[in-house]
Amino acid sequence: MKKIITALALTVASSISVMAQKYAYVNSQYILDNIPEYKSAMQQLDQISVNWQKDIEAKYAVIDKLYKDYQAEQILLTEDMKRKREAEITAKEKEVKELQKSKFGYEGDLFKKKQELVKPIQDKIYNAVKKMAVDQSYAVIFDKSSDLTMLYTNPKYDKSDEILNAMGYKAKVTEGGGKSGGSSSSSGSGSSTGTKDSGKSMDSPSRSDEAQPIKK
Repeated sequence: MKKIITALALTVASSISVMAQKYAYVNSQYILDNIPEYKSAMQQLDQISVNWQKDIEAKYAVIDKLYKDYQAEQILLTEDMKRKREAEITAKEKEVKELQKSKFGYEGDLFKKKQELVKPIQDKIYNAVKKMAVDQSYAVIFDKSSDLTMLYTNPKYDKSDEILNAMGYKAKVTEGGGKSGGSSSSSGSGSSTGTKDSGKSMDSPSRSDEAQPIKK
């Protein structure tokens, strides 16, 4: 009985310790969408992607013409000429596919460009979140826009706007809109019991309004 009571006491003490810890969450995508530099970076990436895609499509158009010309003329060609024309078409197809892979493939030029333009912004968000966690003694700060499904969130524990403010931005919230789940509060801490993995994500309103730097 003594052992059971001791075990129960330890369990209760452990539960109290966990409940005493502070939790909060942010929505990193919402934060990004309210940073003008991020919007500018994404527009730049889109333009780069469009230009590369046009170049690749132009090269495929050349290959398509070569193939059609070959089909129309092959009856007049010798076997040796046919092999040369076929080899030319095959070589050009391989060249374009390699170009496409180098631009849009895994860890290709587009991926590297995104890392160059967007990662510094993401790092700033991470550092701001880390500083808040340390300064305000949060045990965990969840990211609502990650793969983690948050079945229910109390808006007063959403620190997204505080992170934006700490980075020098003020979110512009449309009338009747705002962050998913309501507006943020500058006080309070959340509980881990509000986060569960249900296997399904809940829709949240779009927040594409751009923020402006806070005037000092």
